[in-house]
Amino acid sequence: MAQTITNKSSAHSGGHGHAHEHDHHHDGHVDQESMKTFGFWLFLITDCILFGTLFATYVVLRLNTNGGPTAHELFEMPGVIAETFILLTSSFTSGLAVLAMNQGNKKALIGWLAVTVLLGASFITLEVSEFITMVHEGATISTSAFLSAFFTLVGTHGLHVSLGLVWMIGIMIQLSRRGITDVTKRKVTIISLYWHFLDIVWIFVFTVVYLMGVM
Repeated sequence: MAQTITNKSSAHSGGHGHAHEHDHHHDGHVDQESMKTFGFWLFLITDCILFGTLFATYVVLRLNTNGGPTAHELFEMPGVIAETFILLTSSFTSGLAVLAMNQGNKKALIGWLAVTVLLGASFITLEVSEFITMVHEGATISTSAFLSAFFTLVGTHGLHVSLGLVWMIGIMIQLSRRGITDVTKRKVTIISLYWHFLDIVWIFVFTVVYLMGVM
C-alpha cells in the first residue's frame, strides 16, 4: 500500500516536472521572440538617426549647385508622384497581408506580400530610371554638393527598399514551407512595420527634396 502511494506520488511529481519543463521551454521561446522584436526597434531607432542626419545634410547643401543643374531643372514631378503613389499603395497591401495573417489565411497572406513586392520593385525601377536619366544629363553624384546629398539620401532610401524586398521574398518562402507560426508571425509583423517606416521616410523625401526643390 505504501509502495503504491509512493509510486503515485512520484508519477504525480514527474508529471508536474514535465509540465514545468514545457512551460519553461515555452517561456524561453516567447522571451527569445520578444528580444528579437526589441532588437528590431533598436535597429529602427538607429535608422531614424541615419535618415535624420542625411536630411539635415541635404537641407544644408541643397543650394550648393556649383554652377551645375538645380533641383528645379532636374526633377520631373509626374514620375516622382507615380513613385509616391506606388509606394503608398504597397504600404496598404502590406497592411492587408498582416490582416490576412491575423485571420489565419496563409494563401491571402502570401498573395498580398507578393503584390507588395511587385509594387516595391516597380518603385525601385522608376527610381533607378530617374537616376540614369539624371546621370545622362550630366548630373552625377560628384557634380555638386547638392547632387552628392541628393543621391546619398534618395539612394539610401532606395537601398532600404531593395533590402526590404529581398527580406519579404525570404519570408514568403518560409511561409510557404512552414505556414503561419509564432516565428513567421513575428517576421511578417516586423517587415510590415519596416515597410511603413520606409513609407514615412519617403513622404519626408517627397516633401523636403522634391516639393521644396521645384517650388
